[in-house]
Amino acid sequence: MKLLRVSVNQLRQFRDPVEIRDLEDGINLFTGPNESGKSTLVRAIRAAFFERHKSSSVGDLQPWGDSAAAPEVELQFEWQGKIWKVVKSFLKKKRCDVSVDGTTYSGDEGDDKLADLLGFDLPKKGASNEKHWGIPGLLWIEQGAGQEIKAPVEHAGQQLKAALGEDLGEVASSTGDELIGRVSSERSKLLTGRGKPTGELSKAMDQEEELQAELHDLRERIQRYADQVDRLGQLRAEQQKADAERPWEQFRQQAQQAQQALDSVTALQKDQERDQQALSDCQASIETTRELLKGFESQKGELAERERQQQEANQKRTELEARKPAVEEALEKARRAHKGAREALKRAENAERREELERQQKDLEADLKRDSDKLERAKSLHARLLESRQKQQALALDADSMKQLQEAVRALERLDIQQKAVATRLQYDLQDDQAVTLDGEALSGKGESLLLEPGEVAVRGVGTLRILPGGDDVAEVARNQARLTDERDGLLQSLGVSSLAEAEQRLAEHDELAQAIEKDQSVLNELAPEGLDALSDDLKLRQDKLERLAEQVSALPAPQGEALSVTRAQAQVETAEEALESAEDAYQSYKNEMALADQALEKASQEHRRIKTALEDPKRSEQEKQAQNQLLERGAAERRFQQSIAERDLKIQAARPDALQQDVERFTRSAEAAERQLEERTRELDKIQAVLETVGAEGLGEKCAETEVQLERASRRRAELQRRADALDLLLERLTAHRLELTRRLQAPLQKHLTHYVQLLFPGGSLRVDENLIPEVLVRQTHGAEERGSFDDLSFGAREQMALISRLAYADLLSESGQPTLIILDDALVHSDAERLKAMKRVLYDASQRHQILLFTCHPENWQDLGVVAQSMEALKSA
Repeated sequence: MKLLRVSVNQLRQFRDPVEIRDLEDGINLFTGPNESGKSTLVRAIRAAFFERHKSSSVGDLQPWGDSAAAPEVELQFEWQGKIWKVVKSFLKKKRCDVSVDGTTYSGDEGDDKLADLLGFDLPKKGASNEKHWGIPGLLWIEQGAGQEIKAPVEHAGQQLKAALGEDLGEVASSTGDELIGRVSSERSKLLTGRGKPTGELSKAMDQEEELQAELHDLRERIQRYADQVDRLGQLRAEQQKADAERPWEQFRQQAQQAQQALDSVTALQKDQERDQQALSDCQASIETTRELLKGFESQKGELAERERQQQEANQKRTELEARKPAVEEALEKARRAHKGAREALKRAENAERREELERQQKDLEADLKRDSDKLERAKSLHARLLESRQKQQALALDADSMKQLQEAVRALERLDIQQKAVATRLQYDLQDDQAVTLDGEALSGKGESLLLEPGEVAVRGVGTLRILPGGDDVAEVARNQARLTDERDGLLQSLGVSSLAEAEQRLAEHDELAQAIEKDQSVLNELAPEGLDALSDDLKLRQDKLERLAEQVSALPAPQGEALSVTRAQAQVETAEEALESAEDAYQSYKNEMALADQALEKASQEHRRIKTALEDPKRSEQEKQAQNQLLERGAAERRFQQSIAERDLKIQAARPDALQQDVERFTRSAEAAERQLEERTRELDKIQAVLETVGAEGLGEKCAETEVQLERASRRRAELQRRADALDLLLERLTAHRLELTRRLQAPLQKHLTHYVQLLFPGGSLRVDENLIPEVLVRQTHGAEERGSFDDLSFGAREQMALISRLAYADLLSESGQPTLIILDDALVHSDAERLKAMKRVLYDASQRHQILLFTCHPENWQDLGVVAQSMEALKSA
């Protein structure tokens, strides 16, 4: 099937007619941004086929806000060598006409004709939906639905199975199917689709489980009754023993004894802490005294160090004093050199300035001479221009009159030619002795006369001949000639010339003068573009400037000898400045060093005096002696404390206070535990006695025996149903496997087309379909190993790609069975990456060799290498 032409009018955004014609056999690419009409065009094609023309549920086809519109779609396509034409209009003008090679089907008959051709159903009521769309619903992908394949295949399943041949239909409708249905029905009474129990089997299993639970509960209750009887006897024996021994009283006495021993050890620990604090204070005092004595000893060595530092500082200052004259002399020398370089630079700049002014003076003098000559030439040209313009004005002719004169002369020339053509020609050849006159004028010899008006020829001795020129043209030519002659003479008079040649000569002289004036004016504009006065004023300004330059030159001193160049003088100044900066830095560094040396000498002298004064102080000897005595006393006290602490520590360790503390806690908790155990035992005894009295009256043994009988009957029933369910399940599995194998053999043509397309995307891959022809499993090679993936588990983009491949395979199958195919893709493959899209374009191009494809996209850049010329929606609408 090949769609040839589509025309849409008053449908959604196409308020005006839009037509697409000359569609290609293969891929037809339509591009445009969002809301440019791509989906509207697809909706129009779908409406032309799917919707009944008299449906009132297609209000979405009307342009927005225009409830009076009558949407109309016109299609033309070719199928099996015949041209089909479809014209459908909806709502306000309900109409359907389908014509096939001259035969027309109208109304419902036309709707049904299209449905039979393409394999879809028409709704009995309301708008069409996907369950009616059949084969076109499978091959025409709506925007955003490219990954959906299950429902479209189900709705087109009958036509697809028919395309596979009669054998598959026989498989679907054979007695084997009936047997599978009966087995499946019987199995479904006992098992679910996933093999879970249901119906009577589920009830039997539930009843068996309930009886098992009940029996288990009864047996546990009987066992608990026996256990509680034994526990009652054990508790009574323990109670009698506890009443006789009373262990909690013994534990209380042992805890009291351990607490007394712990109190004695605690007193020793407090004494130990007190002596340890005293020892710590004594050791701190010893350390302080030692530091004091160490300070006294270090002051002697510090005095010698300060004396050495004072001598070094004094020596360094002496050395710096010796360097002072040389540093000051270097600075003064650099200053003199810098001053001389600056003066030389000033002389060089004056010389250069004088030279520049003299050069400007010479240039200006030359300019003055040149401009003076230019002014004289300009004045001469100006005078000649005035004279030429006066001559030009005298030669000027009115252009309109000149044009009229030329036209009148040309018209007279044409009339003269015409006159010669229509006038009566009188040719004569007379003998010398004959006397003949024409209108009183004598004729002689041989000649010719043109007669425009009646004339008389008199022949002496013969008579008079009257000649009347024939026709009205002769008279009219004569009248026009007289009129134009008067017009020409009037124009010559107004122009002041005697002939057209004279007028043209004057016009030529006028044009020559105009060219000469234009040439002179051009030269004058070059000499004085702003006029003679401006040129004269500029000459005066230059003269004034020349006088000022002469004054400036005379104000500068004349050069004496050979002067340095400014560049060289500037270099000498820079060198002198660098030398001066270096000398100033050296002098400043020297002053900084001298100041630091003075500070170091002063500081060293102060420190030396301070330490010497401290050493010579009489109180220092007394402090040193007291510190030595105090060190001896503190040492003796430290030894006493250490001995006392060691002896007391042995006593504390021997008493083990941590173990005594644990004994106190252990015996106290044991007494409390014995008392709680007595109370709990008493409560448990009372509780068990009450429970045994209650349970003994329930008859648990009789109930247990009765439940065992019921459980045995329920188990037999459950086993019978389970065997039946297993048998039915096995039988259904065998029958289904056999049917599936037969189905796969019959599906081989479809599988061949699927494998062809899949291997363009995944070399060595395949796509399996289930018995309903719905894609089920994708098999492909990944890293050298086979990978299987359920269709539903694939990514969104991969499902979209596999769904499109499946549609193309269905189209191949339908085409081979003689069914019409047309593939429409509205913004398909938008979720494919660049590499996958590249492979899918190869798939589409391959399919286009067998099917016509209409591809709509808002991403034209993705489809530039599809091998077709894209059609712009905007261009279609504007056309």
